[in-house]
Amino acid sequence: MVKDIKNLLYATDLSKNSAFAFRYALKLANCFDASITVLYILPIVDSAMEVPIITQMGEDKYYKLREEKTRETIEGIKERIRQLSEKGKEETQVKTNRVSSILVHEGDTVEEILITSDELNSDMIILGSHGKGILKYTFLGTVPEKVLRRSRRPVLIVPIPKGITDIDL
Repeated sequence: MVKDIKNLLYATDLSKNSAFAFRYALKLANCFDASITVLYILPIVDSAMEVPIITQMGEDKYYKLREEKTRETIEGIKERIRQLSEKGKEETQVKTNRVSSILVHEGDTVEEILITSDELNSDMIILGSHGKGILKYTFLGTVPEKVLRRSRRPVLIVPIPKGITDIDL
């Protein structure tokens, strides 16, 4: 028996191109009356770099800066969702209140997507096939392929249409 789709996990690299995959997540959420959890993964800071930074900044300042970056990332995602809801384009005229939560994790991208999907008991994982944002090398294809191979849940990989280099919200 096919399970109802009520809980979608959308993993993003925050690139403009990721908006295309987010549109799919919104449309699916509306079709299935589902909620979306947005997941962004901060890259792991190499300990060889982290120790000198902590030494220079001080431990309290360093961790405060990391917390601030997480808050800024969440606010940035919220702003992009708000912009999407205000656009008059037909394909984006969907309910953006489907987003139930925004998570920012740190770690290996594939591992974090799989762990989060298990923790949330997601019914489907949605991600773009590549991006050009902060993690430009992360979402070039290896992450979706690894998630697809290792996931025990349905995975929707949304390719960027041919000829489109920069999708605007």
